[in-house]
Amino acid sequence: MSVAGSPSKTSTIASPPWTRERIEGRVHELGPWFHNLDLQGVRTAPDHFLHDYPAAKWQAFAHALPADLQGASVLDIGCNAGFYSLEMKRRGAGRILGIDSDEHFLRQARFVAEVNGMADEIEVRKLSVYEVGSLLERFDVVLFLGVFYHLRHPLLALDLIHEHVARDLLVFQSMQRGSTNIEPVKDNYDFWDKDVFDAPGYPRMHFVERQYAGDETNWWIPNRACSEAMLRSAGFDIESHPEEEVYICRRREGVPSRSLENG
Repeated sequence: MSVAGSPSKTSTIASPPWTRERIEGRVHELGPWFHNLDLQGVRTAPDHFLHDYPAAKWQAFAHALPADLQGASVLDIGCNAGFYSLEMKRRGAGRILGIDSDEHFLRQARFVAEVNGMADEIEVRKLSVYEVGSLLERFDVVLFLGVFYHLRHPLLALDLIHEHVARDLLVFQSMQRGSTNIEPVKDNYDFWDKDVFDAPGYPRMHFVERQYAGDETNWWIPNRACSEAMLRSAGFDIESHPEEEVYICRRREGVPSRSLENG
């Protein structure tokens, strides 16, 4: 409270510096980690079964994204600990919103942003991909990486992204299993033409009833043809395929009428 005739003063308490010891303590408190991040020399998941993940994955497709994202808005769906959000900010992106349905990962993401001096530049929020319509906002770049196969309703998620939040660029990644072939598919087949479904390169989703790789959230795993077909069906044109599991896509206006009808 200010006193008449005296200037108003606001006292602030500066946060202590992020020493290595302090970082190590918080990393331990916030574990376990899926993103193996380097926080000023402290690794968050040094024994990760995928080794330097997701940095190694990112290096394989980073060249396919604009090096300068100055002012672009970014939505990072399933942001986990925020690795990709950090990379977007390093390329100059403006507004960055990371969403995840797991508060455990959001706590990690807030901590990571703070250690990197980006706490005021990267917003994180608890939200599932099925709730993106509530954002009432479109983004220049939508990151949808490592989420698709964890969803019970994956095509619905793509439809919602197209309808509500994607303005232009979609960066998509999914674990894939089965054939990497792409089988030429006709627009239509006769009811008695069954052989096409046995072709290795026909779009196919593998359903996991219980667990895969010890993870009960692995629900649907597509083959390559299926990933590409579902992206097209949801209204995204594939511009490039820079990495085995990654697709750079552009949103197109309008989607095939059958994708949102005949439920």
